[in-house]
Amino acid sequence: MHRWAAIDEARAQPLRRIPFVVGGLEVGSVAEDGAEALLALGAPLSIDGTRIELDAALGDLASRSAALHDINAALRERELISGWRDETYPVLAAPGGEALALIERAASRFWGTLTLGAHANGYVAGRDGKPTHLWIARRAWTKPTDPGLLDNLIGGGVPHGQTPRETLLREGDEEAGLASDVTARAVPGRVIALHRALPDCAGLGLQHEHLHAFDLRLPAFVQPFNRDGEVAQLWLATVDEAIEHAACGEMTVDAALVTLDFALRQRLLSPHEHEALARRAAHLWAAA
Repeated sequence: MHRWAAIDEARAQPLRRIPFVVGGLEVGSVAEDGAEALLALGAPLSIDGTRIELDAALGDLASRSAALHDINAALRERELISGWRDETYPVLAAPGGEALALIERAASRFWGTLTLGAHANGYVAGRDGKPTHLWIARRAWTKPTDPGLLDNLIGGGVPHGQTPRETLLREGDEEAGLASDVTARAVPGRVIALHRALPDCAGLGLQHEHLHAFDLRLPAFVQPFNRDGEVAQLWLATVDEAIEHAACGEMTVDAALVTLDFALRQRLLSPHEHEALARRAAHLWAAA
């Protein structure tokens, strides 16, 4: 694997996908094999080679959500949706838009719907304010996605009814044992746009996500601790060590890109590497 493979993986070419339409708006996409499975269900969908549309007669949030719940339950029985979380995500036509329907989090990969994420680089700085260390988390081996890989100090998906910052505050408590007034000091970085094929959903998954990066400066005496069982280990690495973990593929794609965003904005790389990586990753900042 070449260095900073996460930059390329963030836009890994998916299988041919068919646009998914709700309420007359394109909200995602489904792999061709997934469309065949939907046809077999006899679900309230209009399906052809150009689009998959939820029945237009389902005209409100409640009816659309109920129909998609039944469809997703059937897909789960057929093992086309796995890692069920019992978490609700909105179906959006655009970031910040109105929820057109609500679906199970795990189903978002099958439908290729837009999801939002929030991650924070927890760091320690020297007297000059320059970062010297980054907190690294190792994901629990029981996690349904990327078990055992390295991660940022705080990270999670944004459920229906929360903003990325609100999710950060919640995850800061659960994943790092940080009080909300501490996590609230986090400073926004870039928004990273991912659009990549995933092995989820029997190989038919797509991560279509806008990932909100934050920086959280912590005093050297603060010792984060995990409270929800989703982190196997937390440790403080030098910035050079953390950047190397990200560059070598030891982190999740999401965490590597959030770490790269931090390294670029904080000017932690050599001038040559900074310029080269800034060019390579420029297309990922389009959602900022």
